Amino acid sequence: MQPVTQRVDGASLDLDEVLAVYRASGLGQRRPIHERDRFAAMLRNANLVITARLDGELIGIARSISDFAYATYLSDIAVVQRHQRAGVGRALIAATQAEAPTAKVILLSAPAATRYYPHIGFTPHDSAWVLDPAVSPVPTR
Repeated sequence: MQPVTQRVDGASLDLDEVLAVYRASGLGQRRPIHERDRFAAMLRNANLVITARLDGELIGIARSISDFAYATYLSDIAVVQRHQRAGVGRALIAATQAEAPTAKVILLSAPAATRYYPHIGFTPHDSAWVLDPAVSPVPTR
């Protein structure tokens, strides 16, 4: 059986159910899953959230910020490990693209997934930069 993907309002999702997916996917190691308020804000403020469900169970989520015209930043794609390599991630990305078909999809890959994305059509970009407030505090004027 194939999972059902659906665009949803991130604020409407059950936070515990989403956190369970992040833990079971391995992405929880690189996201603030122990900061409930911060994580809830991440869901609430993402303007493009796609879920994948199988028999009603949440097995994957793609969380993005998009202008729906030029750029969609796919900030999280999490698939429960037992459902990985079954097309769920690809379905989440396709559903994300369908919501903003003229926009580029941009993502930062987890180190373990760098070989996956070229396989499904992504090209590397060697001029991406990150300004992380945990490493480089916001400058004052």
